[in-house]
Amino acid sequence: MSNPWDWADELGPEKIVYVHDAAADLRGVVAIDNTAAGPSIGGVRMAPDVSAEEAFRLARAMTFKNAAAGLRHGGGKAVLFGDPHWSDERKEPIVRAFAQAIRDLNAYIPGPDMGTNERCMAWIQDEIGRSVGLPTEIGGIPLDEIGATGLGLAASADVAARYCDLELAGARVAIQGYGNVGRHAARLLAGRGAAIVAVSDSGGAAIDPKGLSVSALDELKAAGRSVAEHPAGRLGSGDEILDVESEIWIPAARPDVVTRDNVGRLSTRLVLQGANIPFTKEAEQILHERGVLVVPDFIANAGGVICAAVEYQGGSEQQALETIESKITDNVEAVLARAQSSGRPPREAALSIAEERVRRATALRRWHR
Repeated sequence: MSNPWDWADELGPEKIVYVHDAAADLRGVVAIDNTAAGPSIGGVRMAPDVSAEEAFRLARAMTFKNAAAGLRHGGGKAVLFGDPHWSDERKEPIVRAFAQAIRDLNAYIPGPDMGTNERCMAWIQDEIGRSVGLPTEIGGIPLDEIGATGLGLAASADVAARYCDLELAGARVAIQGYGNVGRHAARLLAGRGAAIVAVSDSGGAAIDPKGLSVSALDELKAAGRSVAEHPAGRLGSGDEILDVESEIWIPAARPDVVTRDNVGRLSTRLVLQGANIPFTKEAEQILHERGVLVVPDFIANAGGVICAAVEYQGGSEQQALETIESKITDNVEAVLARAQSSGRPPREAALSIAEERVRRATALRRWHR
């Protein structure tokens, strides 16, 4: 296990909290990174291989994501040990125990993430009255149903295409991770005339250079089946998504899926990072040197947290959609313009913008003086 003190810098983390309840089979970690702009907001992730380091890295990404989006929130994240495919009956006691464990962590507002959903957030809300991403029946905005993060990726594509001389109509798109993020991105990009030529999930991949039917893919997922059962095209392993030629490549799965060792397999012009920290720093640098434009995660995939912030402030679904499109369009433009003028990779430009905002907020806090 790495030393948590190795992660610390002047921005955070403020707290790393381990939570455990043997009776409920709860084991988890909460990372509150920075609250200079306001209480931290970030998802609750459930997976069998999570760690405190992953929680911190994701919380720091949320700090920068919220700052870049101009939200009145800092960054936080929670990770719970478990199988994301467990039934609601299996998850409920764990999630409710988790809620009780964070009752006094008022600086953290939980939301849904991989392995959790609106129902999980309803359980947390029922226990402690503090969560976002709630079902509509109790005042929430259904960010997965409306495709909040996918909308942000589509807005990113609209701006980024101009910076790499790319027409979205006819562009080939490959999506790693055809879940709540990937499927909405596919639908919206297909609506702009793009061809979805490859998608993958935990069960494998479906590949067709002529374009896959998005409606057929959605029917498979709605039935609980893998995209690898798509009736047309070639089926393969999930890893083959790396080898598909495309103009746009969207990682929407787990962290660190593209590294220095496999980045050479990518053949694309534009990467829109739908997942959090899906590429290593070395992989992004290699792509930058190859002339591939990479719109970093905390800029491109901020639609979900923007929606959650609008919900937390009592806004409507329409306000959320308008805010997502407006903020992400403006932020991608600002990041890519700075990257172009400086010659630096977009992530460096994005980090400089986000850090400037966090530091300005931090300087206004009493404990800073």
